[in-house]
Amino acid sequence: MSNPAPYQHYKSLTLARHEHGVLEIVMGASQSANKKLSTADHNMHRELSTIWADIDRDPETRVAIIRGEGKGFSAGGDLGLVQDMADDFNVRTRVWREARDLVYGVINCSKPVVSAMHGPAVGAGLVAGLLADVSIAARNARIIDGHTRLGVAAGDHAAIIWPLLCGMARAKYYLLLCEAVSGEEAERIGLVSLTVDEADLLPKAFEVAGRLAQGSQSAIRWTKYALNNWLRMAGPSFDTSLALEFMGFAGPDVREGIASLRERRAPGFDPGSPF
Repeated sequence: MSNPAPYQHYKSLTLARHEHGVLEIVMGASQSANKKLSTADHNMHRELSTIWADIDRDPETRVAIIRGEGKGFSAGGDLGLVQDMADDFNVRTRVWREARDLVYGVINCSKPVVSAMHGPAVGAGLVAGLLADVSIAARNARIIDGHTRLGVAAGDHAAIIWPLLCGMARAKYYLLLCEAVSGEEAERIGLVSLTVDEADLLPKAFEVAGRLAQGSQSAIRWTKYALNNWLRMAGPSFDTSLALEFMGFAGPDVREGIASLRERRAPGFDPGSPF
């Protein structure tokens, strides 16, 4: 698998073309050899924010599939990146723009996106996984929005999509408590489009992508555009949540969150809050 034109400059994402204009995006292919989960370091986070505009402009691509390699779909942000965001205003500002572009990039990409999620699904990868037009999860997948466990507000995609998919009550429960959602439960509450056994995950994703690729492209793209106006109307909520998340990266709780993850212990956050 090698990156085709016009994607040769992508290093953290591995891409391959398939028949009928299906483009496969793989996160963590280089990390899977070391049996690691795909983590969004500086480079992968940047690439996840730019890939959608490239797909939108690519005349050879009709549908994109995004998946993870190895033990899971995505493991969230690399702790080195998170530490740099906490320490450096310029890094924090750059990553804020990338996070914004990732969310709006998936929403505004004219081509339909299919996600295939297995194992842990966390962080920047989960943004694309849940914002995908058709989200498919293995029954044993573990979907986790880990922001409050880290000590920052649930920004990224959480405020813009979770309440619309599974309702406000469930969204608050899972986002405030960082509760894991199995693939089976995610389908039951409407957080994903469907679930299958892990062995059937990729075949089903390619089946769905193939059907989309061979349908009326104008009808499918215009339907996506119209439906995604629900998400565009939620733009102010998303912008606020993202700003609050990145304000948190300048605060003390995220440092305790990083330390507790590195030391594999429960965090001990200050019970007080300036808010």
